[in-house]
Amino acid sequence: MLKGLTYAGVGSIESDEHFIRLASQYGFHAVDLDASRLVDVHGIKGAHELLQNHGVEIGSIGLPVEWRTTEEAFRDGLVKLAQNAAAASALGCTSCCTYILPSTDLKAAHFMAHATRRLRTCAQILGAYGIRLGLEFVGPHHLRTRWKHPFIWTLQETLDWIDTIGERNVGLLFDAYHWYTNELTAADIERLRPEQIVHVHINDAPDVPVQEALDNGRLYPGEGVIDLVGFLGALHRIGYKGVVAQEILTSTPQADSPERLIARSKTGFDKVYNAAGL
Repeated sequence: MLKGLTYAGVGSIESDEHFIRLASQYGFHAVDLDASRLVDVHGIKGAHELLQNHGVEIGSIGLPVEWRTTEEAFRDGLVKLAQNAAAASALGCTSCCTYILPSTDLKAAHFMAHATRRLRTCAQILGAYGIRLGLEFVGPHHLRTRWKHPFIWTLQETLDWIDTIGERNVGLLFDAYHWYTNELTAADIERLRPEQIVHVHINDAPDVPVQEALDNGRLYPGEGVIDLVGFLGALHRIGYKGVVAQEILTSTPQADSPERLIARSKTGFDKVYNAAGL
């Protein structure tokens, strides 16, 4: 499983080029970033050479479509989605991810009907470029009641929704924090097939009751109470071979330099990977 980074938890990075260079310097193999932006700056050939020269690949791009609000906003984003997908495909990236908030101010059935159609359309566009769409269920309890109506926050509900969307290139963005806040176990991962997982996020949680774990209160891998050895071991046992990308959401910006934060990340990755025998 490839060790990866997102921009969440690495401090104030000057540019994508800086991000790629630091990731490579500290032994990471993948970065999650905007492939279209990278191509705009460097061109396809230059971007490809930049990644290749540093031994780094793009783990995933974000879904640039606003599928949660109005039809107008959704349709406005489709052109950008095609552009981003083309850039990602040209650079060898095969994953695009988005998150599902666990509650909504809209009536849940109405929202589900529109969101299913919109995500199916996104998956079809991505599929034309050989890219998979990962859906991330979000587990923290405080977000389940943040808006008026409960929506989706469990693994099984997300799998059911993926089946309803009905496109073969749709799967899970599986995040350790949401696995933990759903109080899932290694056995829940072992019931999955590797092809059901598009991308993985790793992080850790403070030693508080699980119901009090905040979405923006995350720790670096190996610094908290999540059983990351069990998490990684289960992913390995089912044959997942993709990217495991760090995502550290915090309530205030990190004050340390990117170099110190990425070195801290490397220490955490090494700790949990070694303990898992990976």
